[in-house]
Amino acid sequence: MVSQIIKPSLFGIKHSNRDFEQKDTWGKNQFNSSFPVALAAYMEHKSIANVYLTLDKKQKIKYDNISTQKLFGISPYSEDLFYSFESVYTPYERFVIGELPRIDLVTQRCSDGVALKGMEIKLTALPDNSTCDLSDNQFGTEIVTRPPTIIYLACSIASLYQKSHLSLRQYFDTKFDKLRDWANPEIVLPHIKDMIDSLDRILTDNNSKQEPIIMQPVWKTEGKSSRLSENCLDIFVWSNFAFVELIARELRNQQISKITRQARTLVWLFKMLYDFSKTGQFYPKQIIDDYSYNTLNDKAFSASGIVTHQFMKCPELTKPRIKASEIKEIILGGGQNLLSPERRFDAIIFNTPELFN
Repeated sequence: MVSQIIKPSLFGIKHSNRDFEQKDTWGKNQFNSSFPVALAAYMEHKSIANVYLTLDKKQKIKYDNISTQKLFGISPYSEDLFYSFESVYTPYERFVIGELPRIDLVTQRCSDGVALKGMEIKLTALPDNSTCDLSDNQFGTEIVTRPPTIIYLACSIASLYQKSHLSLRQYFDTKFDKLRDWANPEIVLPHIKDMIDSLDRILTDNNSKQEPIIMQPVWKTEGKSSRLSENCLDIFVWSNFAFVELIARELRNQQISKITRQARTLVWLFKMLYDFSKTGQFYPKQIIDDYSYNTLNDKAFSASGIVTHQFMKCPELTKPRIKASEIKEIILGGGQNLLSPERRFDAIIFNTPELFN
């Protein structure tokens, strides 16, 4: 009997636009989105739901569960599931003028190509530099957000009003119609608190309609070391409303004296929705380019582990549910040998061959 050759692969990814037999597919950028998808499929296989962060009507974060099937819009076991990495989520194209940027993952049906879900993926280390010296139950993870994430965030909220964009106008005070120079920080700065109030009202009135937008797997090490904790992997999912709160909370609770990256991100989001409310579309590239406020647009904003811990603290953050010994069930067929250890997580797997014994 001829033994079956197991080819390099990742658990649960059968149909995708990545060929896992190719070394390039295991590069630093691809692995950081491919592995989380396989982890999510594996967790579904183990009947473990993802931790779902949502927002209640009082701007408080709620911890819920969301299955991978609901997250992907289709069972991860389905032969009709296609993973399209680094692709455009086409249902949102109608909301933008110009090109819609690519997002980390779009799930599609193989049979007809219909896009089901689109989301960003943030594979993050736990703890980060800001929390690694704290106690285990105070560990947090940094999250860095790109401008395309904010565009998709705006689109996800705009989609609630796709049949009647004018009904969104009720949330914007007429004083915003009188702002002529949105690029001038001195003019915009006094209105940021009012922008937060407008967004708060939109989220409160649509509380039951929030959707997943960011999948954030965490990988935990033993403090500052590069050694994986025994319980090292889990997945957190941010709803679009919860992520708006991550942007807004610090701004809401402080005196704003200048346009920081976080304040600028909020202005971008507000302006996209404000423009959408008038015409049914917005021009994301123009908004991001014109309202840079003398800061590079390479990223939108970042939040340290000290900040994100306030949103994510739960038993799963302290003790992730997937063990290091299970990584060999997710990376298959010797795929670990194709890794290019340019990032910490890649390097740990690459340099810990005993995980696959």
